[in-house]
Parts: sequence; C-alpha cells; structure tokens
Amino acid sequence: MVKSCRVLHVRPLQIWQPLPDYYEQSSEDIWRNVCLVVKEVSSVLTDKNISIQKIRGIGFDATCSLVALDSTGGPVTISPSKEPHRNVIMWLDHRAMDQAQRINNTKHKVLSYVGGGVSPEMEIPKMLWLKEMLPGDCWEKSAVFLELPEFLTYRATNDRTRSMCSLVCSQSGWDDSFLEAIGLEDLVNTNYSKLASKVSSPGEPVGKGLTKTAAADLGLWNGMPVGTSLIDAHAGGLGVIGADVSTLLGENKPLTSCLRLSFVEHHLVTWL
Repeated sequence: MVKSCRVLHVRPLQIWQPLPDYYEQSSEDIWRNVCLVVKEVSSVLTDKNISIQKIRGIGFDATCSLVALDSTGGPVTISPSKEPHRNVIMWLDHRAMDQAQRINNTKHKVLSYVGGGVSPEMEIPKMLWLKEMLPGDCWEKSAVFLELPEFLTYRATNDRTRSMCSLVCSQSGWDDSFLEAIGLEDLVNTNYSKLASKVSSPGEPVGKGLTKTAAADLGLWNGMPVGTSLIDAHAGGLGVIGADVSTLLGENKPLTSCLRLSFVEHHLVTWL
C-alpha cells in the first residue's frame, strides 16, 4: 500500500436494455475498461517515481451479475438478440420472475437459507431462464457460469476459483435434490462443471497470481497475488471499517454503532 498517494479513475460501461426489466453487459467490455483504469492508476504511480513492485496485490469486487462463458473462456450470449458479446445478465435484471416464483413454490428446505425464497436477481433463477429460453444459443454452449467478481479474478489468473461471498449470497446452495426439483438436474449430472467446484474465502490467493497476459493488460507485474473476490456491497462494508469516522462520533454514539449503521447502508446483514 502506498499511503501517500490517492488516485481515482472512472470509465463508463456499456449497458443494453432490449426489453423492460432486461439489463445486459459484455464481460469483454468490462475487463477492457478495468484494465484501462488500472493502467491509468499505475501510470500515475510511475509518474510519481513510485515503483509498481510496491503494489503487493490486487483484489476485485463487482455486482452479482451472471457471466456465461464457453470452454475457451469466451463469451456466450444471454440475450434475446443472440449477440455473443452480450454475455452478462446484470444483477438488477428481472427476466426470471416466473422461474423464481416456480422455484419458491417448491418450498424446498434450501430456501430457508435465503429468507424463504429466491429473488429473480439471484443466479439460479437466471440460469433456469437461460436453460428454458435459450437452450441452444446459451445453455448448451456455456461451459461455466461465474459471478462478475469471479470472472474478474478468472481473467486475471486463468483460475476459476469461486468466492464463498458470492455463493452464499446468490447461488441458493448446491443441493442435488433442490436442483433436480427445479429443473436444473443438468448441473448435478455433470458434477457441477458449469458452476466450477473450487471455492475460497474472500481474500485468499487465487491461483498463481496475475498471468503474464493479465499483468501486461493491467500494467502490473507478473505473478502479483490476486485475492478471492467480494460482492460490491460487501466490499463497501469492509471498506468503511478503515474509514475516518471521527466526524460522526459523538458522546452518545459509540464507534460500534457507527460501523453497524455503515454496514446496513451498504446492504450488509451481520450476525452478532
């Protein structure tokens, strides 16, 4: 960490909305812009005579959006448009309303771990929608489905390790009887190959760090450690722990109350 230097760069991402409640992105567009932003930041450090080697590691956070990839890691369409580069169903997409309702109607025991029912924003209803609505164009061609934060660590390391953070919050669990009951028995029959099976806790090292290609794309060094990803809101909650809250503190407002409030504002649920 370079405490004396704070740098911020932002780049817009392409979003398509082909129908009401449909929101789509391109994983290639996202990765390209991530690389441009990181390169811009690293170039500022270089201009300040700060060695890139002083950056000890990199981590990624992103929304709970679903990314469809083929066996080579290339994009597979998730869109009614059938355009291959549109391979990300965004978190706020509600195309899977019917699928979510049918899943909830099973009243399977797994649902008790997600508040009694799934949301159409979760990945399982979205995958069921893809199987039913785009069987040939997406479901059969897709080798793996990742959350967007995990896609970023995959592109950085060429390692498909999943994040426990994403799985707990949006996958509803990998229970054989549950998936068979809702019509996703394919996942069970293929030993969960479409979901990737290796899982790590947030912050744990992924693979062997940045690949040579990713390091060049990002303007960083080959082999730099890459941490297992976080969902955006959870990363925000983690970030406020290190924030300067002195201006918020008063005689009747202890630090623990401020942190709890900050976590709630970042959509986190904590168990104390």
